[in-house]
Amino acid sequence: MTRQPTNSTWQVPSVTGRTAAPLRAQAAEVLRQAITSLNLAEGERLVERELIERLGVSRTTVREALRELESEGLVEVIPQVGAVVATVSQSDARDLYDARVAIEALIVRRFVERADENAVTALSRAVEAYAAVADDEHDISEMLAVKDDFYSVLTQGAHATALAQLLVSLQGRVRVLRARSLAQPGRPPASARELHELVEAIADRDADRAAALCSSHVRTAAHTGLAALTPEP
Repeated sequence: MTRQPTNSTWQVPSVTGRTAAPLRAQAAEVLRQAITSLNLAEGERLVERELIERLGVSRTTVREALRELESEGLVEVIPQVGAVVATVSQSDARDLYDARVAIEALIVRRFVERADENAVTALSRAVEAYAAVADDEHDISEMLAVKDDFYSVLTQGAHATALAQLLVSLQGRVRVLRARSLAQPGRPPASARELHELVEAIADRDADRAAALCSSHVRTAAHTGLAALTPEP
């Protein structure tokens, strides 16, 4: 059964004093998790006074957190309405996935060309860690966090700073789409298997096969993610 977004009764703890990180970063992370876990639905209003009460922070901190999420494409500010959870159109989603295909396949090629054996070993461990949480027993937010670790190892081993920066920006924009894809029944373990094949091709130093498997992985995610979006008129 597909996991559906919940309503505005989502639960969130106060962020005050939770970690040594700035309150803005803590507040942004709590809201980011609520959005990517689909606990906050697309188009849902983010009312400042409610966020102040729920997060236990100041108005300034809430506004800074919302600006950070707006820069990531997770929140949009509508005139005379205020901040709402961003809605991604079908056409924008397709463009974002096409960009992912191009950038990630190129990063994989650079990894095959430039990464040493230690980096390959680290990538194998990262995919094993993802496989361990890619099931119905774990939250989508946890899957995304562990998968982010996989991409971090991949980009580090590729030694391509410009491509890494592009991917980080792009991943922020497609985070909700990734969450919707992983919310589809059977998708998490399937995605883990796809990444296992990808790492095997990388370990074999087969750049063409690795790039093809990477592209296939993203396109499969696109198919499931797009299917979960509301069809455009």
